Amino acid sequence: MPAPPLLKICGLRDPLQAAAVAELGVDAIGVIAVASSPRFLAAADRPGLFAAVRAVAPACLGVLVVANPSPEQLAELDPAMGHQVLQLHGEESPHTCRQLRGQLGCQVWKALRLRSPEDLQRAATYAGAVDALLLDAWVSGQLGGTGHAVPLDWLQGWQAPLPWWLAGGVRPERVTELLRQVQPTGLDASSGVERSPGDKDLQRVRQLLRCLPGRDPLELGSQG
Repeated sequence: MPAPPLLKICGLRDPLQAAAVAELGVDAIGVIAVASSPRFLAAADRPGLFAAVRAVAPACLGVLVVANPSPEQLAELDPAMGHQVLQLHGEESPHTCRQLRGQLGCQVWKALRLRSPEDLQRAATYAGAVDALLLDAWVSGQLGGTGHAVPLDWLQGWQAPLPWWLAGGVRPERVTELLRQVQPTGLDASSGVERSPGDKDLQRVRQLLRCLPGRDPLELGSQG
């Protein structure tokens, strides 16, 4: 029987809320470093948020989400800023991913935005270059957090070359049926557990955790 999927909550902006989400027992917290995103968090504010998460849930991974980072951004991508994972959400090649992983010395995950089932063929080219993949739906002009879901029939029979996360449309009402059809390593939720961009609803996060086999939220969070 496959292990229950891990859960990442992405797009946190407030340290207290991020800590409250982490206290519920999620496996990873994502922070957006893409300036065009409504969930963007400035570089100066990221270490405090990651520190707040680490203080209450040391095992919860801090994930920094970037897109097509420039050489000038390398300093803010350094794990010394508090994250343990760099998630690349742009057009980064396997070579670029491998290079960043070597330079930064942290885990690197690569997001693939799928327009068609044929886009899954790109996954194999990242084997050996990244630690995990994240599959999300392609939406013109948006890099993520759209709530649009990858059609699950595209993933039927797909042999993942790496651990993989599924994003897009991950919400409590859908996750039980989703897990009947596919078995990702992890689920990545953002808009599906929000009141507004960057403002998470702890009750929605609890509901999502309860939908995962063998997972119950820890009733420690106090911030809504």
